[in-house]
Amino acid sequence: MRTIDEMSVNALRILAADMVQKANSGHPGLPLGAAPAAYELWANHMNFNPADLNWENRDRFILSGGHGSSLLYALLHMFGCGLTKEDLMNFRQLDSLTPGHPEYGHTAGVEATTGPLGAGMSMAVGMAIAEAHLAAVFNKENYPVVDHYTYVLGGDGCMMEGISSEAFSLAGTLGLSKLIVFYDSNQISIEGSTDIAFTENVEQRMAAFGFQTLTVEDGNDLFAIGKAIEAAKADKERPSFITVKTQIGYGCPAKQGKASAHGEPLGAENVTALRRTLGWDSDEAFEVPEEVYAHYRELAARSADAQAQWNKLFADYCAAYPEMKALWDQHFNGDAAESLAADEEYWAFEDKPQATRNLSGVLLNRLKDRIPGLMGGAADLAPSTKTYLNGEGDFCKGNYAGRNLHFGVRELAMAGIGNGMALHGGLRPYVSTFFVFSDYTKPMARLAALMKLPVTYVFTHDSIGVGEDGPTHEPIEQLAMFRAMPGFNVFRPADATETAAAWYHAVTVKDAPTALVLTRQNLPQLSGSSRDALKGGYVLQDSSKETPDAILIASGSEVSLAVEAKEILAGKGVDVRVVSMPCMDLFEQQPQEYKDCVLPRDVRRRVAVEALSGFGWERYTGLDGAVISMKSFGASAPAAKLFEKFGFTADHVVEVVENLMK
Repeated sequence: MRTIDEMSVNALRILAADMVQKANSGHPGLPLGAAPAAYELWANHMNFNPADLNWENRDRFILSGGHGSSLLYALLHMFGCGLTKEDLMNFRQLDSLTPGHPEYGHTAGVEATTGPLGAGMSMAVGMAIAEAHLAAVFNKENYPVVDHYTYVLGGDGCMMEGISSEAFSLAGTLGLSKLIVFYDSNQISIEGSTDIAFTENVEQRMAAFGFQTLTVEDGNDLFAIGKAIEAAKADKERPSFITVKTQIGYGCPAKQGKASAHGEPLGAENVTALRRTLGWDSDEAFEVPEEVYAHYRELAARSADAQAQWNKLFADYCAAYPEMKALWDQHFNGDAAESLAADEEYWAFEDKPQATRNLSGVLLNRLKDRIPGLMGGAADLAPSTKTYLNGEGDFCKGNYAGRNLHFGVRELAMAGIGNGMALHGGLRPYVSTFFVFSDYTKPMARLAALMKLPVTYVFTHDSIGVGEDGPTHEPIEQLAMFRAMPGFNVFRPADATETAAAWYHAVTVKDAPTALVLTRQNLPQLSGSSRDALKGGYVLQDSSKETPDAILIASGSEVSLAVEAKEILAGKGVDVRVVSMPCMDLFEQQPQEYKDCVLPRDVRRRVAVEALSGFGWERYTGLDGAVISMKSFGASAPAAKLFEKFGFTADHVVEVVENLMK
């Protein structure tokens, strides 16, 4: 006779296998092996409320091995979190709530979009950082209003990916004791045994990072799994890493322990055999006994009680500390758009040449007092990227109230951690590095765009203007890469006003990440620069003619170059319009009428100027226009010499315009 716990675990296995089989697509191996660990955690250790999946103090659970999504969907269904049996039956189908990999914002209860292996591990670290910081800010004696755990489940692939090592190295250094990692150790990857490429002692690696390491020898032993979770929670100094030894495809005789269980349906006969092995009475797909549903309802009610207790605690806290309630609302529900737009001090700058990275640093320190949830740092480059919040302290073991994060030289994990901080809620994260190293952030920036997370990326040293460091440090193709990403806004501002507009957008937008691409070299403050930069592109300096002879379009440091060229052309009787294009993404979102007003269709002589790859500018210059851009990598020399060598001079712009007019 199976116990109710055994039946509840097997319900997850059966539903996961049925989902994959019906879709004829998916990954049954992880769900079959990891179901006991997931069940024990959700049933007996995790605080959450199925009726309010956005409860601020809930424990977080991230499935880093996102290919095992059918396990997560089975959990959400059985715990009454909104997924119906019909949703499970539509697994991997168009417009269903059960896509192939979990998608944040699409399916209630999914805490993060996962799929790229290891990504969930870094986002879990970000969530744990957010919890630790908010607890340090808000908790008072007898009022632990921020007090929850972050759990993440992943397998061998997650542990092979470098991002997990980057993230866990930092987590151990920071002593994030409320981070608990489950390692589904089945020693199987797509190509076969992990021994062909992965033989290290993972537990020793994690211990070296500063984790408490625990091992559950039998992945079906619920009692042992529970004891490991309790031991993890008992350690108040270190994050914990629980190795759970499992068999991939457990319960399916033909597939158990084999690579073929990983990423393909079991097959109808094997699903039937799975039912027999597990002692599952019904042969009907997606059929779960009522007594099992009743058990899950009881577990869910117990979870709801945890929130009810917290609600009372929080109400008493707000009564005792009304000023903290006001701060809480700023963190979790704040909207700075209106006040910031009217804040003249925020927008004011001296009329002198400055690097946009320096301007950004000034703005960041103005924003820190206006947006208390603003928190972030750089990949060991804050003095260069100007991303340090003065007077706010460093987030470190012993001072989780600090708002400056030192990510170390870990760009990929940094970007994933930023995602996790944004997903947690209550914070407005930013991350930073040199623009050429944005390549290292790209996979996690893409996930930020997919999840519509308002993470800010501060990328400095934006072009060949880097100079003497040479082509390894001079970005060329990166701007086109980020502009090509859907749902990702890229600002390359030309002066103080545009930089202020870029930051304004970054900290007020609710549904998209933003990159600020900033100069190392000084740029002049431009006549005509305005908050119209928030439209992505605008007329900076116009022609005196109703129809300009030509239009010069530029971004960043090349806008001042276009202004110089306009003056030279005016002396030659050629009257041109200068359009600043700090953000193509926002310009494309404007009404067609506005875009046609800025770039009239009947003005076909157009020249775009940008000291990076010209890819993408053709949409604005057309067949009759020209693009002055980089056609190669850069070189090592003073910036002024490089701009001259590669044709970024006012005289060359004038020459190109004159050639178009012949």
